[in-house]
Amino acid sequence: MEKVDFLRKKYPRFVYKNYLYRINDRDLEISFDFSIEKGINFNPRVIIKNIDKLRLKHLDKEILDNLVFHLGLMEIPSYWKTTCSPEIEIRAGELNKTQIKWWLDLISNGMGQFFYENKIEMNPDFVKIETDKSKNEFKKYEDSLKKQTLIPLGGGKDSIVTLEILKKNGNINCFSLGPNPAVKRIIEIAGIENPIYVERKVDEKLLELNRKGFLNGHTPFSAYLAFLSTLLAVVFDYKYVAFSNERSSNEGNVRHSGKIINHQYSKSFEFEDKFRNYSQKYLTREVEYFSFLRPLYEIQISRLFSEYRKYFPVFLSCNEASKTYSGRKIPTGKWCGSCPKCLFVYASLYPFLNKVQLEEIFGEDIFNKISLIPLMEQLMGEKEFKPFECVGTVKESLVAFYLSWKKNRQSQETSFLLKHFEKKTLPKYPKLEKEAEKIMDSWNNQNNLPKEFNKILKNSLIAE
Repeated sequence: MEKVDFLRKKYPRFVYKNYLYRINDRDLEISFDFSIEKGINFNPRVIIKNIDKLRLKHLDKEILDNLVFHLGLMEIPSYWKTTCSPEIEIRAGELNKTQIKWWLDLISNGMGQFFYENKIEMNPDFVKIETDKSKNEFKKYEDSLKKQTLIPLGGGKDSIVTLEILKKNGNINCFSLGPNPAVKRIIEIAGIENPIYVERKVDEKLLELNRKGFLNGHTPFSAYLAFLSTLLAVVFDYKYVAFSNERSSNEGNVRHSGKIINHQYSKSFEFEDKFRNYSQKYLTREVEYFSFLRPLYEIQISRLFSEYRKYFPVFLSCNEASKTYSGRKIPTGKWCGSCPKCLFVYASLYPFLNKVQLEEIFGEDIFNKISLIPLMEQLMGEKEFKPFECVGTVKESLVAFYLSWKKNRQSQETSFLLKHFEKKTLPKYPKLEKEAEKIMDSWNNQNNLPKEFNKILKNSLIAE
């Protein structure tokens, strides 16, 4: 019997029992009560730092309950995935049929990579959601919010670009989940005086099960941030939530179970649109959730970021730098220089920076690592599928390596990867020059930007 079949039979039901929250000094402490029948219990926690107790006091309990309940729903995938129980039972609150359909859709699309890597054939009957029909105590937030902007900050170049552009054009703040030293340094450099910090405490039982060989894998983290940021916007009085998800995230990686698997699904415009509709219907119409950089490709964002040299020594986009491998490893906090993300970011910045600046960021010349040729070919679509990482589209990866090759040739430098590109890849794409021009000048009108933000971004591109 396959592992997943064994676990589903042994653990038939995942239960969202309850949520609790309290004010402890100036922090809002939230906890969730989950169980997997038979005998597995989880109690993850979230701590929102330095809340305005007076504002929170004036929020109706039914509004805060609704926002906290939904954050709990978004915690479920991280714990349910250990056994993929056939039934998810929601006892903490009520969901209607439309909501249940929405959450099943998120599990199907947002966990596509998890299903692919665990060789699970996802079908409409794989999981069902049951809900407590007796609980209907939630209420939407309907009061007006201040016209100020909250920016989720993760430590990468994209959110830095959003932060730098928007701080010149209005009242902004940023929030960070479990900020690492790099994020705190970015906040310091940016001059943000009162950032919002949130701690998410994963239940140690989950890490223990991972080490024991229970199912594990990718979950839609940006979807979690969407629900968390909406809660923060209401609690701290922000009308706008400006993410930094770009156009490139719309492209998938590989086909599985009759659908395209997208590692970045919860960063995609498809998810953004679905979440906005859900949030406006069930949470609040007052919060404007959107992605400020949605019209742009990653390489266009790299060109913008190249102007912000003060962040070069501290920004960090390598996911390997923060991985703990279920508690077996201490995060390095450094660019690994060997993963698809490092290679793509290096290639997207290379055309716009000099060698000293690249060395300042990465500490090495990644283009001289011959071992990365297979990853380069994956990024450019010459292998089975695009790597499961937050990288650009296949076409813009080709353009990034083309522009890097062009600059490298002009400077008469030698690089293993770019020599390979010149010999093996360039002859296949005689129109790359035109493709480069098209992508670098591109603008995607499929976005949810409010008019004023649309104008700000366009003006920034003109100034650049």
